[in-house]
Amino acid sequence: MANTKVLVTDLSSGISRVPLNYVRPISDRPNLLTVQSSDHSIPIIDLQDLNGPNHSNIVKEIGKACEHDGFFQVKNHGIPEKVIESMLKVSKEFFQLPEGERLKIYSTDTSKTVRLSTSFNVKTETLANWRDFLRLHCYPLQDYVHEWPSNPPSFRDDVAQYCTNVRGLTLRLLEAISESLGLQSDYMDKALHKHAQHMAINYYPPCPQPELTYGLPIHTDPNAITILLQDDVPGLQVLRNGKWIAVNPTPNTFIVNIGDQIEALSNGRYQSVLHRAVVNRNKDRISIPTFYCPSPNTVIRPAEELVDKEHPALYKSFTYGEYYSKFWNRGLATGKCLDMFRAPEDNLDA
Repeated sequence: MANTKVLVTDLSSGISRVPLNYVRPISDRPNLLTVQSSDHSIPIIDLQDLNGPNHSNIVKEIGKACEHDGFFQVKNHGIPEKVIESMLKVSKEFFQLPEGERLKIYSTDTSKTVRLSTSFNVKTETLANWRDFLRLHCYPLQDYVHEWPSNPPSFRDDVAQYCTNVRGLTLRLLEAISESLGLQSDYMDKALHKHAQHMAINYYPPCPQPELTYGLPIHTDPNAITILLQDDVPGLQVLRNGKWIAVNPTPNTFIVNIGDQIEALSNGRYQSVLHRAVVNRNKDRISIPTFYCPSPNTVIRPAEELVDKEHPALYKSFTYGEYYSKFWNRGLATGKCLDMFRAPEDNLDA
């Protein structure tokens, strides 16, 4: 009899082998034995004095991390530990709800502002990923919070408090990134127009054969900037100099990564970096990325101040709606979507 489970969370219980539709071809497996691990795999930046006398030095640190790493961690970010703990706790509680309760909001309709789903895009992909996720739109908060799950009972309050705090942190980081490029501090804020805030609560169950599959395969983020909260279980890996580096969780820090839109706005000075999520045999894992995106009709183009004869525009103008549609439909593990929006070669030689 065929297995009718739609979520990997429910499928994974008690099985000893990964179903065939999760098994990657040999050339596209994580090759976990070659992954490098380091306690300082990406820079850790202390934001304690971002609004104080050390402001310019912290801005320089952020700029250096954006230019050379594409990823960095932040500590002393101002978000209370209690808010973080509550977010992680209620996320786990949601995925421990009975299957029937969770499936009330299951959907494959990518236009829905609140939905539970699995893998990446089940409508277009042929191979599945070992991940379930709850996708939420969360800004403006009052437009969406009433659509969110009401079970667990504290879900809406805990997640709303978390979203509000993370938005404040992101706006501070966007100002610092703007300044680090030599732009006005409100440049990114204005360039993203009416920017939206989405989040995914990712749940990766234990996997009997983690070497055969991915939680999420190789990709860059299509949005502007991502703020990632993860629990204490490793899973995130970043590509650096052709090698995969494990980013081990550090308590009470956030991981920040540059998305494709900031790469375009910075005219390639800051680059979105390929990364992936792997799974493990013994532990489940929660990761919570918050995505900051331009509004769909926003026109993205390199900042004029960063374009001259020595630095021609690397990307043509496009709307974020056009970009996101291409990203979603082409799927992951097919290179950088941003390459499809590069300026013609003859413009670069002019």
